[in-house]
Amino acid sequence: MTLSARDFPTDRHGWSELLSTRHACSMIEGAIRTPWVVVGAGLTGLACARRLAELHPNDEIILLDARLVGQGASGRNSGFTVGVSHFPGVFNSDEKANFARVNRINQAGLDILDQHIKALTISCQWDNGGFHHGAADKTSVKEHKHFVNYLNAMEVEHTNLDQQAMHARFGTSLYQAGVHVKRGALVQPAALVRGLADGLPSNVRLVENCPVLSINNGNPIKLQLGNGEITADNLIMATNYEAPKLGFLRRRLMGSTLSGSFTRVLNKQELASLGSHKSWGVISLHSGGATLRLTQDGRICLRNTAEYSGAALLSPGALKVRQTIHRSSFEKRFPQLVHVPFEYAWSGVEGISGNGTNFFGQQRKNIYLAGGYNGSGVSRGTAFGHTLADFASGGQSSLITDCLGSATATWLPPRPFLDIGAMFRISSRFRGVGLDR
Repeated sequence: MTLSARDFPTDRHGWSELLSTRHACSMIEGAIRTPWVVVGAGLTGLACARRLAELHPNDEIILLDARLVGQGASGRNSGFTVGVSHFPGVFNSDEKANFARVNRINQAGLDILDQHIKALTISCQWDNGGFHHGAADKTSVKEHKHFVNYLNAMEVEHTNLDQQAMHARFGTSLYQAGVHVKRGALVQPAALVRGLADGLPSNVRLVENCPVLSINNGNPIKLQLGNGEITADNLIMATNYEAPKLGFLRRRLMGSTLSGSFTRVLNKQELASLGSHKSWGVISLHSGGATLRLTQDGRICLRNTAEYSGAALLSPGALKVRQTIHRSSFEKRFPQLVHVPFEYAWSGVEGISGNGTNFFGQQRKNIYLAGGYNGSGVSRGTAFGHTLADFASGGQSSLITDCLGSATATWLPPRPFLDIGAMFRISSRFRGVGLDR
């Protein structure tokens, strides 16, 4: 099936809206031959292209994106860089080895990003002091106990917090309990991916606004573009939830659409009402609960909707409707700030699998893929991209073994059954969410 540019829609909303206008600076016309093509210039693709350039300094690496860098999922999330994953429910000691494997991958991605941000001096509000998990209602308070037991069993450094301590830190009385996990980071995600893209090695050629319209999986591999064709010896797919559009992971991966809002920049008095922490992030311990950020430039960002819409961004009208939900959640947490307006809204799509697994490895001869991060793509996507370059180059390492250890994905039904099942699964995330929404 041949696609068109209309199959990769975008808009200007999101964290990119807070940055200067970006212009694509490269294009491809005619026929090109290259040893390596990476499709997708999000966190996975950027990490992969950088590592390939290091491993193959005499090869040109072509990195393609259907949009401008920062307009995809890597620039449309809440900016939580997970070091320690949350596995809901009672701690299962039989899964301890698997939990440790996932967290090693998370930590590897966290470390890689920290190194690149420092080496490239990327200005992206990077704060690697961890973040908080909060519980506002009885369902999540129960989950808080499970989470603390898990952290103790895994010997993860953390600080347990009661309602008074949460209020002192964040200026809201909503949370009855919380925990600060020190392994993790907060970031302005669009600024991060732009900085990584602008600091790529000289043998990486980044081409934006250049969707791949079809792939011929022969030997060599041929990629059809709008104004040209690339013949490649090796192909890396880093398109996450859009992989099925190009013939990969069909019936294995789908997209969930999230949305959030930003306030205007708060003044000194308003910031003083938000507790002792100058910038912070709180994730609800209920899977359908709100995520909150106080950014380093003084905005509150709140995200609290997730839905199935065929892996599409929300229309302006739909986004305006979702903002009423954001507003209710915001005012419930911060009654002292009811006068503060929202200035921006955004939607983004996360790639999720039926059983919460990730995808890493070889798909076909000389074609490799990573994706499906189920909401933890900043750290895990970075680790997968970096490690996939090693794997595709014939390397061996304990991190490659960890990445290959993901469970097999469950099968997803065709449409319209997929739509029905996906809507049910995603809506079930909000069951019992109560005050955490």
